[in-house]
Amino acid sequence: MNAQPQHMVLQESPPEESGGAGARSATAEFLSQHCPWADLDAVLLVVSELVSNAARHTAGWWRLRLTAGSDSLVVEIDDSSPQLPVAREPDLAGGGGFGWHMVQRLAGHVEVSLQPYGKRVQAAWLRSAPAAC
Repeated sequence: MNAQPQHMVLQESPPEESGGAGARSATAEFLSQHCPWADLDAVLLVVSELVSNAARHTAGWWRLRLTAGSDSLVVEIDDSSPQLPVAREPDLAGGGGFGWHMVQRLAGHVEVSLQPYGKRVQAAWLRSAPAAC
């Protein structure tokens, strides 16, 4: 793996296209090339939830950014809404409430920050063992 951090940015898909499926596919490819140590299933679930929430709860755009360093992976989603994610009581009758809990449990670290244009949600993972030199 290259010592320089590797980046990928996905822009919002038009509403008639499946932004979530495209984001998952691109994320899987990015991880296989730049971050093979990462838990693919966990990262894909986090990406799915973040993209779905941005598409569902934002009237404007969203942008997904992935950054892989030698021992870290960062998934960021920026969107145009200043409303912060809220953990809800899960509704077993189909009303949702599971996604934000999953993001927080699957990622090593989660941070939300307000930005001049809306907000940024960042999920990060550290590699368990140091990378071989």
